[in-house]
Amino acid sequence: MSGVFVAFEGGEGVGKSTQIARVAQWARAAGHEVLETREPGGTALGVELRALVLDPVGQVTPRAEALIYAADRAHHVETVIRPALAAGTLVLSDRYVDSTLAYQGAGRGLGDGARAVTEWATGGLVPDLTVLLDLDPAVGLARAVARSQPDRLESASVEFHRAVRERFLALAAAEPQRYLVLDATLPEDDLGARIREAVARLTG
Repeated sequence: MSGVFVAFEGGEGVGKSTQIARVAQWARAAGHEVLETREPGGTALGVELRALVLDPVGQVTPRAEALIYAADRAHHVETVIRPALAAGTLVLSDRYVDSTLAYQGAGRGLGDGARAVTEWATGGLVPDLTVLLDLDPAVGLARAVARSQPDRLESASVEFHRAVRERFLALAAAEPQRYLVLDATLPEDDLGARIREAVARLTG
């Protein structure tokens, strides 16, 4: 028995955690075993790495940043995601590979280097569905800042976040069969209904 892997992607303040909680509640009510997780921070090691890489006063070079995310992902995939999928679980992850390709590959300018380290870290594990919540970076950053003190990535320039958004959309356009791209300005209920419909097609 194999599970279903759904990754939620998007820029800052798009509402990923809200929609993950909604689909998880729906799936559990439907009788599915569900795992909600995140990157970075889905493991004890990941929590420590998250604190390092997102520290608003920390200094991390772009390549080091990409490698920290890769270390978190490699450990997360091997110890959490793959075992859950093998047990038939619906895995809902707040961020996965696309975040590295967008934030480090495009935002930090690492290009194909970010893809190479990410593919190695995951062992080629690809989500069954990637939900991309799309939002104007200026709007998303305003949401994020209103909710808490900005972290290192949230503190980057609007131009950085525009490059991130463009890469997310380019990734989705290249593999439309695996992506569900949604306008994050839609009401939460509308977004939730569309996500549930897509997940239901995978879980039966």
